[in-house]
Amino acid sequence: MSDATAPSPLTEPARIDPPMAADERTMLSSWLDWHRATVRRKCAGLSPEHVGAVRLPTSPLMTVGGIVSHLRWVEAFWFETVMLDQPDGGPYSPEDPDAEFRIGAHRPLDELLDEYDVQCARSREITARLELGSSSRGLPDHRGRTTLRWVLVHMIEETARHNGHLDVLRELADGVTGE
Repeated sequence: MSDATAPSPLTEPARIDPPMAADERTMLSSWLDWHRATVRRKCAGLSPEHVGAVRLPTSPLMTVGGIVSHLRWVEAFWFETVMLDQPDGGPYSPEDPDAEFRIGAHRPLDELLDEYDVQCARSREITARLELGSSSRGLPDHRGRTTLRWVLVHMIEETARHNGHLDVLRELADGVTGE
């Protein structure tokens, strides 16, 4: 994002608290956006040397950059590939299913966050065009087609879980904690 008002990884972005009472679409979208903003918040002010640092020896792919890269590609997969049946452009493959984690560990955090923001904006556009009960156009499995409602709930869960990882990595990197 080249917009001058876009948050930088050095500043803590504002988050909008989800409403306490709202229709289902607003509630799901608001919670997902809150967790998306938390990703940026967890990365705010992080020194470049911490982006690819492995802090958990038993999880060498778990880096701040790797998580942000993963979240960017997860957004693309569920909203574009699954819901719209567009080609999967992710860097992963059957031979290297975790490539986005590896690549992200070696990229500048501001670029990763900007790409994540752009992907989240695409996901919001797709969400706005579809009904919550809309069935996916791609990748049916043994359970049948996936709905947008399921994708939104899954993305809340996925992003929240990785925010927990970012929280731990951030605290191990420089002691910064927070909601």
